[in-house]
Amino acid sequence: MPELPEVETVRRGLNQLTLNQEITGGDVLLDRTIAYPFSVGEFVNGIEKNAIAAWHRRGKYLLAELSSFSPSSTGWLGVHLRMTGQLLWLDRDEPLHKHTRVRLFFGDRQELRFVDQRTFGKIWWVPPGVAVESIMTGLAKLAADPFSPEFTVEYLASKLQNRRRPIKTALLDQSVVAGLGNIYADEALFKSGILPETLCIDLQLKQIELLRTAIIQVLETSIEAGGTTFSNFLNVNGTNGNYGGVAWVYNRAGEPCRVCGTSIQRIRLAGRSSHFCSECQTLRGVRRGD
Repeated sequence: MPELPEVETVRRGLNQLTLNQEITGGDVLLDRTIAYPFSVGEFVNGIEKNAIAAWHRRGKYLLAELSSFSPSSTGWLGVHLRMTGQLLWLDRDEPLHKHTRVRLFFGDRQELRFVDQRTFGKIWWVPPGVAVESIMTGLAKLAADPFSPEFTVEYLASKLQNRRRPIKTALLDQSVVAGLGNIYADEALFKSGILPETLCIDLQLKQIELLRTAIIQVLETSIEAGGTTFSNFLNVNGTNGNYGGVAWVYNRAGEPCRVCGTSIQRIRLAGRSSHFCSECQTLRGVRRGD
């Protein structure tokens, strides 16, 4: 599933390619991709003859601020890529991929194409004057974004204190940290020297401070690399992300640690894989690698 760096990579690409161009129409090839409104015709009518003023990101959600060619707002276009969703900016004559679900048409025969193999991805049109959170209800449950001013050591400590569950499991909870997923939770725990099975309640403030810093660092590094492609993530130009080649632990079970050479281990926690180095990560959170 695309995580914060992948979604941020897509957002930046969309802001470079799609802004201030009239949406001339659309084609929905799989009706259930449209989460709101319930009428596909209403969705297409709502977005056409508008332009995208800016793309924003909240956690793993993409939000396009729509505008007409007057100052008034004309609502929002929301996208969640889920497991396999891709937004691709293509020439309209490009052959359709068999998993194409939605097409948005622009001038000069360009289109924004939503491709989704597993069909879990969703798209919303939020009409003007309607609160986005009332339609895209998942937004209201999101915690602070790691790049927001609210994401302080004290904030993270308040989310973790008194919780008797493994820190790795907690980090995957979008009400604890917005946008973080399996890949970067593993990476942040490695950089902060914390074992994934460590209970939240056992973490000291110093370990939480290290963890907060590590979360921001690994996300920044991955965004610079264009995200991670372990399965089918592509940016809007159809290019793979490069972070996977430099990952500290994720998807490297059995390979030597890049810091100490110890074999990377893999365990299951709450049904998800967790990768770690038993030498560089300890219960005390003493960081060995950088």
